[in-house]
Amino acid sequence: MQWNVHASHTIRTPSLVMISQFALRLLAGMSATWCCMPRGDVTCGFFRIQMLVALGFAVAATLFSGSLPAVEAKTAVLSHGEIQLAAGLAAACCFVGSVYWTLARRRGGAVFAGLVCGLSTTALLGSLPRSMFASVGTSVIAVGSELAAAWLIGGAFTAMLLGHWYLTAPMMKLRPLEILNLGLGGAALARGAIAAAAILQLASFAPTSTQFIWITMRWLCGILAPIAAVVLVKNILRYRNTQSATGVLFAAVILVFIGETTAAVLSRDLQWPM
Repeated sequence: MQWNVHASHTIRTPSLVMISQFALRLLAGMSATWCCMPRGDVTCGFFRIQMLVALGFAVAATLFSGSLPAVEAKTAVLSHGEIQLAAGLAAACCFVGSVYWTLARRRGGAVFAGLVCGLSTTALLGSLPRSMFASVGTSVIAVGSELAAAWLIGGAFTAMLLGHWYLTAPMMKLRPLEILNLGLGGAALARGAIAAAAILQLASFAPTSTQFIWITMRWLCGILAPIAAVVLVKNILRYRNTQSATGVLFAAVILVFIGETTAAVLSRDLQWPM
């Protein structure tokens, strides 16, 4: 199936409308990473701080949820109030979860991590336009794009912060950081596969010179750069040099943010996941 897209000749500048989407993606990706990583090898303090960082993103998503494109146009799967409720509950779960991790109650902390993941993912997918679910093909592209983007952004951010945590807990095993690094590579590959499939779905799409530059930047910064960073970090960790690995991961986070911001601008301009 091919999707006809009438692209405009200008790219709109990122603005407040992307804050909520970015926050929801970060929240969903971070919490999914917590649920999948080997938590027993990481000290409780890391997850306490992670919950508090996520609390800020959840509050931002709640406050600015009305600026989401489909919500603003009243064409989203969920209403504005429902998305706000899900994001607000995620914020509450982040706060309560931070208390559990402060008290070293790992089981309770894991439960609230799962709740944050479920609520933020619900809000994220609920912000998609209903028109994207008109067929199986478009729904797979739309849902896959959001989940892969969340995994990539949240995975990169969490891996970078875990690398920093080794400065305060240098005796931790390297296994958690190695797993998160491999997860980042998987996220970049998944994001690239979904983005390539989305482009192939476009019919009669002839990008302008400006759009071509943005698409190139999107792929170089948002997909190829994190893959290269994963290879570098894997080699660096052979020498247990977590500081250098963290520096590479920090650069990867910045590049992923640039790539995903570019993708969001293109998606808003083309009305199609990029």
